[in-house]
Amino acid sequence: MPVTWFLLSLALGRSPIVLSLERLVGPQDATHCSPGLSCHLWDSDILCLPGDIVPAPGPVLAPTHLQTELVLRCRKETYCDLCVRVAVHLAVHGHWEEPEDEEKFGGAADSGVEEPRNASLQAQVVLSFQAYPTARCVLLEVQVPAALVQFGQSVGSVVYDCFEAALGSEVRIWSYTQPRYEKELNLTQQLPALPWLNVSADGDNVHLVLNVSEEQHFGLSLYWNQVQGPPKPRWHKNLTGPQIITLNHTDLVPCLCIQVWPLEPDSVRTNICPFREDPRAHQNLWRAARLRLLTLQSWLLDAPCSLPAEATLCWQAPGGDPCQPLVPPLSWENVTVDKVLEFPLLKVHPNLCVQVNSWEKLQLQECLWADSLGPLKDDVLLLETRGPQDNRSLCALEPSGCTSLPSKASTRAARLGEYLLQDLQSGQCLQLWDDDLGALWACPMDKYIHKRWALLWLACLLFAAALSLILLLKKDHAKGWLRLLKQDVRSGAAAARGRAALLLYSADDSGFERLVGALASALCQLPLRVAVDLWSRREMSAQGPVAWFHAQRRQTLQEGGVVVLLFSPGAVALCSEWLQDGVSAPGAHGPHDAFRASLSCVLPDFLQGRAPGRYVGACFDRLLHPDSVPALFRTVPVFSLPSQLPDFLGALQEPRAPRPGRLQERAEQVSRALQPALDSYFHPPGTPAPGRGVGPGAGDGT
Repeated sequence: MPVTWFLLSLALGRSPIVLSLERLVGPQDATHCSPGLSCHLWDSDILCLPGDIVPAPGPVLAPTHLQTELVLRCRKETYCDLCVRVAVHLAVHGHWEEPEDEEKFGGAADSGVEEPRNASLQAQVVLSFQAYPTARCVLLEVQVPAALVQFGQSVGSVVYDCFEAALGSEVRIWSYTQPRYEKELNLTQQLPALPWLNVSADGDNVHLVLNVSEEQHFGLSLYWNQVQGPPKPRWHKNLTGPQIITLNHTDLVPCLCIQVWPLEPDSVRTNICPFREDPRAHQNLWRAARLRLLTLQSWLLDAPCSLPAEATLCWQAPGGDPCQPLVPPLSWENVTVDKVLEFPLLKVHPNLCVQVNSWEKLQLQECLWADSLGPLKDDVLLLETRGPQDNRSLCALEPSGCTSLPSKASTRAARLGEYLLQDLQSGQCLQLWDDDLGALWACPMDKYIHKRWALLWLACLLFAAALSLILLLKKDHAKGWLRLLKQDVRSGAAAARGRAALLLYSADDSGFERLVGALASALCQLPLRVAVDLWSRREMSAQGPVAWFHAQRRQTLQEGGVVVLLFSPGAVALCSEWLQDGVSAPGAHGPHDAFRASLSCVLPDFLQGRAPGRYVGACFDRLLHPDSVPALFRTVPVFSLPSQLPDFLGALQEPRAPRPGRLQERAEQVSRALQPALDSYFHPPGTPAPGRGVGPGAGDGT
């Protein structure tokens, strides 16, 4: 990577040492040799294959010594690469074999034998260079005239310009001839590092230590390097002299890079990325990654850096069992950060989730459609497999595997297999996916559960009738027993179904609607039956907002439930408008705005003092302070979420509230489910969190 003159001066020392480095102009490699020798560089690199040692046929040229020198290869006056120049010193090894006739008769050989001794020597010298991650081999052809051929004597050297290397890297150089007559020479050299930059750890913090002279003025920037698109700046500042930049270990990601440049006109900026191989940085990258739903069938992966990943759909059944990948019939798809992806679905379902794997390890899983379609449903997923000649088979996906239908197994799907097949044939199952190899169907199980409850209630009623007959025989105690039995039945029914809660909000924007959907889904995991217009758009469009809300409010209050007013800046504005004028501007609201329609029914309850015990207010931290809610609506408790979640959940529970420890557990459960939606709303992906940056003085950089 080209390095600025500024960095080379820091790494190699101050003048005149730096200025003494020879500069090579142009990107081409070259070779030159000692006087009297001729040499030539092959045009391209060769394979690094030394081969075995073979006997020398006579005198041969062999490398005897390697010598290196640092030079600069400059493409511009202040834009240079550090380069390693290699000089190979050569000598003549071996000797001519004396002919047998000369030894026997003591005479000289004829001119035909003398001629080879007067010939020049040629050799092919290989230079092998390794500096992670670079490896190169070049071939030099050298010719020595006969006049310089002296056995065991050096004949000169051949110089190669040059091997490029990075500051701080370790280089290894080998030299041998081809073919190889002797063991190769080798040399290892450590190039100068960047003494001005050192990364050290201190507990949960990471220190960037910059050791530069006190009078040196430079700019320093931290940014996320992107494979596609421009870098994303995180923090930068103009500094002078030695500095220590403190980073929290949670801010490290593999693509977090440092950019430094001298504060001079038209200076060149140099980039260094020291955290590419840091395990903590890779863990933080997956913690920061998020799946974002764009439309009902398209989504993308948000992450600070590019990463190798693949994704597929899985089926998440209620109850906490692991999400089961739908592979096959679906397949794994490669995922690119910030690139829109689509699954070939016909319909979506709240139980469908996306799994993202990297290096065969599950890294991320989110049920993208749960917020918009409501909580997980107790549906059974049927997998249809199609074979040749219109052969097809069906199985029901369960935690233990895929149970064939019909089946005599003891699983729930096997016991209800006949009913599931009837529902599939009658069109009561929702088709999620279809192609030539198979299909996916989601079949509801609610009615079968209701049948079981109906049989249970019938048994209870029969038992109650028998008990009543017995108690009638004891008239003195009959009324007391019947009263207790009635209270137990009512409390048992209410506990089994959970308390009803009607959630009202103002649809300020799509992001706030997703936040409301996440809150409603989280509350459904508790013993609460949540109603929200976001899940009943079709029903509300058919009835009208006023009629829909009036029916929901009446049913909720009759069942002893509670109405939750979720205040936002838009909701406060609407309430103030109603309190001042008594009416809303015609045509100023959409067809699904139940909050505006509900004010005509809600205000009388507050004005006439009927709201306490039946209504609860709430707002989100950092979005609205409870004091901003109009005073009329503060006659009921108004909680700030998630900071006051335990008190909020306590107000939603039945009068016989659970133990404080149990209530705290439920608050933590709701907080965990709500946190991703809060992060997405208040900190949109790709933007730094307000008030929190990287490095000292975050947020004040220019």
